[in-house]
Amino acid sequence: MSLTAQWTDTHCHTQEQMVETGSDELLARARLAGVNRFIVIGTDATTSQQAIDIAQQHPDVWATVGLHPHDATKGVNTISPLVTGPRVVGIGECGLDYYYENSPRDIQIPAFAEQIALAKEHNLSLVIHTRDAWQDTYNVLDSEGMPEHTIIHCFSGGTTEARECLDRGAFLSFSGIVTFKNAQELREAAMLCPLDRILVETDSPFLAPVPHRGRPNEPAHVGIVGTAIADLRGINPAEFASITSANALAAFPRIHS
Repeated sequence: MSLTAQWTDTHCHTQEQMVETGSDELLARARLAGVNRFIVIGTDATTSQQAIDIAQQHPDVWATVGLHPHDATKGVNTISPLVTGPRVVGIGECGLDYYYENSPRDIQIPAFAEQIALAKEHNLSLVIHTRDAWQDTYNVLDSEGMPEHTIIHCFSGGTTEARECLDRGAFLSFSGIVTFKNAQELREAAMLCPLDRILVETDSPFLAPVPHRGRPNEPAHVGIVGTAIADLRGINPAEFASITSANALAAFPRIHS
């Protein structure tokens, strides 16, 4: 196996910086840091279209189309025309957020269910955002039927939540939170997760890992996240990069097509 780490950032929001600056510098820095695959995530119609546009311009970038729970009041019909766009590999991020509750729960839940249906209809992966809403997330997934390829993005639970998600067949994607001092329960979940179901992401520009915490995050830092987990598990970081990148292809099979 190559000693050179080749990482996949399975969840990043590069749209704002790339559109505002008109520059690809963010991706260039990441490539120099050993990142060779990016999934740019949509959260509404505008960012989903931007993700598609970026993916069309870069052979190592793919896109998802989604309506974030914060924006659930906009209606899933605003994003559904985009799901058949070029280089779209997933639906999301979508789900439930009861921490901020920017959209009422009675609107978040059906919007989540509609996007589960979209993922299944179009044979796309599902990217889930869940915050302070674990039980309702399980309930919706159980009632709607979880798509074959489902990713719990920025997994933030402990071992109990990890088992619930894993038992339903999900992949767990870990972000820079795993490097935070107060995230011991999350690190325990990262240790528990089977090696064939674990992914790494930046969620950039949010949640920069230590030692960059407090500054804007970027895909170049995904190796810091991955190395932290590799060290926890006693795995060579380059080997862990290979494992998680293979998992990314399994979680997003449309990348192959």
